[in-house]
Amino acid sequence: MPDLGKYATEVLAAYGVSIALLIGIVWISVARARKVRRQLQDVEHRDG
Repeated sequence: MPDLGKYATEVLAAYGVSIALLIGIVWISVARARKVRRQLQDVEHRDG
């Protein structure tokens, strides 16, 4: 790991927040895709 000097805490915190946000966005996207897929299947089964 490179030496981050006196800003190590801030840099690592920024990386942590960024990773957490990316994981959150992916999780929300997957959950919404599943919900929409279920709704689409319900509509398709109702109509035909």
